[in-house]
Amino acid sequence: MVNDRWKSMDGDQPSSPKEKVQKLSCGYMVCLVLLFLAVLLAMAVTGALLFLNQYHHAPDTPPLISTNQDKTQALVTIDRADSSKINIFIDPNCPDYQSNLARLEGLQSSLLAAVFSRGDEVKASEGQDRALLVTVADQVSRLTARTAQLRQDCETLKRGQGGLSQELSLLQSEQGRLIELLSESQVNLVKVVSSVSDALDSLQREHQGGTARSHGKADLMKGPARARPRSCPNDPRPRDCYDIYMSGQREDGIYSIFPTHYPAGFQVSCDMTMAGGGWTVFQRRKDGSVNFFQGWDAYKNGFGKITGEHWLGLKRIHTLTIQSHYELRIEMEDFENSTAYAQYGTFGIGLYSVDPETDGYPLTVAEYSGTAGLNTLSDSRTQTR
Repeated sequence: MVNDRWKSMDGDQPSSPKEKVQKLSCGYMVCLVLLFLAVLLAMAVTGALLFLNQYHHAPDTPPLISTNQDKTQALVTIDRADSSKINIFIDPNCPDYQSNLARLEGLQSSLLAAVFSRGDEVKASEGQDRALLVTVADQVSRLTARTAQLRQDCETLKRGQGGLSQELSLLQSEQGRLIELLSESQVNLVKVVSSVSDALDSLQREHQGGTARSHGKADLMKGPARARPRSCPNDPRPRDCYDIYMSGQREDGIYSIFPTHYPAGFQVSCDMTMAGGGWTVFQRRKDGSVNFFQGWDAYKNGFGKITGEHWLGLKRIHTLTIQSHYELRIEMEDFENSTAYAQYGTFGIGLYSVDPETDGYPLTVAEYSGTAGLNTLSDSRTQTR
């Protein structure tokens, strides 16, 4: 056993694990003891320093404050414990509180004046607002009254519109009746032209059959009424052959006329000798050189030559007859030099038409006289007035 211990101490034999654990535990215990001792030492030193500072430190000397009699500008001197001095310089001039009070009083007065002025402005504004409200209320009442009046006017207009509708219906019915009368007048005009054409054709056939008769002629003329207004003084141009006759012309021939509604004018044949003169010729047939079996456009615009056989045209005859009161005279002559005439005291083409071309240029004739036996045109059906 003694040999074993010596072996362990010499290190010839390795130690066991249990011995290693015991060595580590001993090392830890030594370290803890040393740390504890260090902490105690630090605490002891700190306490000693605090003790010495508390009981052995001399207190600071309080500063000494005194007035300095030598220096006039330094009224107060402070002597500190470290022998340093602090001189406090005070302005010997006292502040002028009186001027400050006066300025404060001025500011107070200005503030009070501004407050009172604002109060007056508020009162004036309230008065203006009240006046504005009164004006608005007055305008609203006026607008209400005006609205009521407009409503009454609207009702009146509605009732008037109903009356106008009834009158319009009556006028439309009257227009229909007038259109029927104008259509009948147009038919009568066609009958007149057809009858004249048939008479001339029969005369030509008789002449070609070997009968010894003179050359035939048929003139369809329009003449003015003997009492009618003269042309406009500002326009000296003649409106028809009667104006030319009244200007002193007494020779038959071709003249230019300027109807009121046809200012460009056109040429016509004027008869200045027959039945008092002043007749405007709008149809002449005498030798069969012109074919009178024409269409509607030809009869509307006219055809033939003014110097010979021709038809003046419904459009031009219309512009002539609507400017005044006119007469119609139809002169006929057969191949035996026998003559006849038919005269109407009233004559017109499309006198009462708003659109005569659409209505077919209806004929108006009345007051028949003559020897031709064409008094059927004076039938009551042709009276359009």
